[in-house]
Formats: sequence, structure tokens, C-alpha cells
Amino acid sequence: MTVDLNRETIARVAALPEVAKAAEAGASLIALWPLTQAMHMDNDAKYAENLQVRITRAFARILTGEDVTVPDAEFVYEGADAIPGRPQYIVDTLLAANDAYDTMLDYSETGNAALVFTAAEALGIDWSEQTRAQIRAAITTAESHLQADAAAEGESELRLEGTADAGAVAKRFAAALIVCDALLSIVAGAGQAGAGDLDDAAARSIAAQSLPILLYVNELREQCSIPRICLTDDKIIALVKARAEAAAGAGGTLEVTAKLIAPLAEAEWNKHHEDVLWDPAEAKKKAKEEDEKRNKEALAAKFAHVKNDNKETVEL
Repeated sequence: MTVDLNRETIARVAALPEVAKAAEAGASLIALWPLTQAMHMDNDAKYAENLQVRITRAFARILTGEDVTVPDAEFVYEGADAIPGRPQYIVDTLLAANDAYDTMLDYSETGNAALVFTAAEALGIDWSEQTRAQIRAAITTAESHLQADAAAEGESELRLEGTADAGAVAKRFAAALIVCDALLSIVAGAGQAGAGDLDDAAARSIAAQSLPILLYVNELREQCSIPRICLTDDKIIALVKARAEAAAGAGGTLEVTAKLIAPLAEAEWNKHHEDVLWDPAEAKKKAKEEDEKRNKEALAAKFAHVKNDNKETVEL
């Protein structure tokens, strides 16, 4: 499976309405940097912690097929190696997911493709030698394209640090989507049922094999100054099924991948933006005002039937 990072393909994906709309949200988020207020930096750190909890929970739900809860994922993230009343295999799977997540964090700085395979081992994903070779070749090709583009333009619009231009963000996001689609195709093609209608078991199996790819692509985005995203377990499985259906047709999987992931990225980047700017004092004040408004409305409704003979209006 080749990685088609030519300018025409990047431009075509970037022009998709879903991608362009997500890029606007991404540009708005990127424009906040560099963060200078302590409150914003603290909020961003909390967002990053929450993102890891959500991603590792999604991974554990796919790998175990069980209802892994948010508290489960939070406890393990905070250092628990056992949770009273919860199956140990769920805890162990969460521990493995966190190990894989922490491993891949270094990629955005080092560009070391070997980390993908270390993360896969942590998750218990056993890719064949052929699959590993294809993944390695695809990552090498992607890195070569990005490096060549950077050398040709000095500061490539695929690597331009911190730019808040929506058009440039769309192109960088599109490039990451193209790499993601190619790698997912390699993993899906390695399975026995990579195309057509998939039952839940087959889709979950391919989804599990795809988890290290999703971690890698998140770090590739970070390397290209595109914020990370989170796909829940149901969205990952839906992506696997939709791509399988597309692979069975003549249209290919790239557009399906882009159209499914882009709205999720948009929602994630809007959430990240809101989380960074969240002001607890302002939120408390707003909540108090809303409570007072609801109380007034409830009181007014309660006495709406009472006839008021007074000429003057009495405010409740």
C-alpha cells in the first residue's frame, strides 16, 4: 500500500467540506498558542491527561470487549495496578494501553518509527512480518515526503510550526489523513475479512490491530503542528466497518476515512479550545446566575394563577 502524498491528493482531501470545517476549528485552537497564562497552561495539562484517559479507555474497551468505565481508566492513569471489585484483566489492559500511549509520545520529537512496533507489543498486537514491513515502508515514505517538502520550501506548509491559517491547517490535516488511511489499509488487508460487510467480531479484531496506527497518526499530527484527537471505541469500529464497505467498492477508502474522522477532529478541537479557556470563577458565576434565573422562573410559574390586584408590578 503506497502513501499518496502528492500535492493534488492533499489538495483534494483538504478541500472536502468536512476537512475544511475541521481545519477552521483546528486553526482557532492553534491560534491560542503560545499559552502565557498559568490558568490556561494548567487547563491544557488537564486536557492532555483527560485525553489520555479517554483514549486508553477506548482501546481497553476494544481489546477486552468489556464495559471499561471512565473511573477504571482514571484509576489506572493515576497509578493503580488493581481496582477492588473490577476484573484484573481490565486493569492489565488499561496498563498496557497507557504504556503504549506513553511510548508513542516520543515520536513527535524523535520520528523513531520503531516506537510504533514497541507500542504494538505493549498492546499485545502481533503483526506479521509482512505487515510490519509494509507499515515500516509506509511510515518511511511519509517521512520522506514531509522532509522533501520541507527542504523544497524551507518551512513546509505541512510542517509550519504554530500557523493558525485554516488553509495550511487543512493541508497538514489532509496529509495526516492520507497516511492514516494508507496504514489502516495495510492492517485491514492483513486480516481475513478486510473488505465488504464485517460482523462485529471481525470489525473488533481489525480495530484492535489498528490501535497502534491511531496512536502513531496522532503523534504524526503533533509533529506537523496539528492537535491530537480521540476516537471512542464505537467510532473506531464504525470507521473499520465503513472502510471495509468502501474497500469492496470502486471508490476507495480515503474519502470515507477523511469524512468520518474530520467531524470527530472538529468536535475534539472545539472541546480542547473550550477546555483551555475555561475559567472556574467565571463558570461558577455563570452557574449561579443560571440557578437564580431558573428559581425566578419556577417561582413565577408557581404563582402565575394568583390574581394581582396591586397596580404596581412587584418583581419576584
